[in-house]
Amino acid sequence: MAEITAAAVKELRERTGAGMMDCKKALNETNGDMEAAIDWLRTKGLAAAAKKAGRQAAEGLIGVAVEGTRGAAVEVNSETDFVAKNEQFQTFVRGVAELALKNGADTDALLKAGWPEGGTVEEKLTSNIATIGENQSLRRAAVLEVANGVVVPYVHNAAAAGLGKIGVLVALEGDADKGAMEALGKQLAMHIAAANPLALNGEDLDPALIERERAIASEKAAESGKPADIVSKMVDGAMAKYRKENALMSQLFVMDNKTKIEDVVAAEAKKAGGSIALKNYVRFQLGEGIEKQTSDFAAEVAAVSGVKQAEPTN
Repeated sequence: MAEITAAAVKELRERTGAGMMDCKKALNETNGDMEAAIDWLRTKGLAAAAKKAGRQAAEGLIGVAVEGTRGAAVEVNSETDFVAKNEQFQTFVRGVAELALKNGADTDALLKAGWPEGGTVEEKLTSNIATIGENQSLRRAAVLEVANGVVVPYVHNAAAAGLGKIGVLVALEGDADKGAMEALGKQLAMHIAAANPLALNGEDLDPALIERERAIASEKAAESGKPADIVSKMVDGAMAKYRKENALMSQLFVMDNKTKIEDVVAAEAKKAGGSIALKNYVRFQLGEGIEKQTSDFAAEVAAVSGVKQAEPTN
C-alpha cells in the first residue's frame, strides 16, 4: 500500500472539489494513483468532471498577435507572477507572439529565429533570465490562418495589450462583411475563454478521453442495478451529453445559455448576408497541465485529516 501524504490529499481536493476524507479514501482505494482516485470519486458522484486544461499551475503570460488573416498564440513561463508584471518580460512575450506569425508554431524553430534587436529568440531569453534573475521558458505556440476571412484574438483579463493568463484565437472563414465577422469572432472568443471546449466538434474529441469517460459512465450506470439494455442506453446518453457539452459547435452560447454555437454562427451569417464558417480555434490557459510544488498548507491538511506528511527530499 502506497503512503498517502497530506500533499496528495490536498491536490486531489483542489482538483475535484470533493471532501477531504473522501479524497483520503479515494487515494487509499486506488493505492495513491491520482488519476484513478479522480475517476473513483466521480463514479461515486463525489466529484465533477475534472478538466486538466483548467488547472493553473505555472506563472508567466499568454501572448496573442494577429496580422491579416493569420494569428498566433504563445505561452512563456516564469517562476513567479511578479515577473509577469515586468515590462521587459512582457515585451519579450509580445515579441515572440509576433515572430510566431512569421516563423510558425514549432518552438524549437521559434527559439532559433532572429530577434529584431540582434541574436536569436533563445539568446534573448537567456539574457532575460540573467537580467531579471528568474528562470523562464518558451513552452508552446500555435498559429491559425484562413484563406478568406478573419482571425480574431482575445485575452481574458488582459495584463497588457495582447497579454494575459487566458488567450484565444478564433478563425472564421467566409465572404461575409469583415466587421460582422470580427464582432462574431470576439463573442465566440469570449465564449471559448469561459466554456473551455475540448474540441471543435464531438468527433474531434480525444479518443483516450472518450474511452475514460465511457468507463466512468459504465460503472456509474452499472451501480443503478437496472437491466443491461437500460444500462447500455444510460451510457450512450451520458456520452452523447459529454460530447455535446465539450465540443464547441454543440455547446450552448454563454451569452444566452440556450443557442448552440453552430446556430449562433449560422444566424450571424444570414444576418450579414454572406457565408461564415468557424474553421478552428486556439485556447491557451497559463500553466494548464503543469504541476507546481505543493505549499506548506499540507501541514494544515495533515492536522485535520490525520495523514502523514511526506518527508522533504534533498
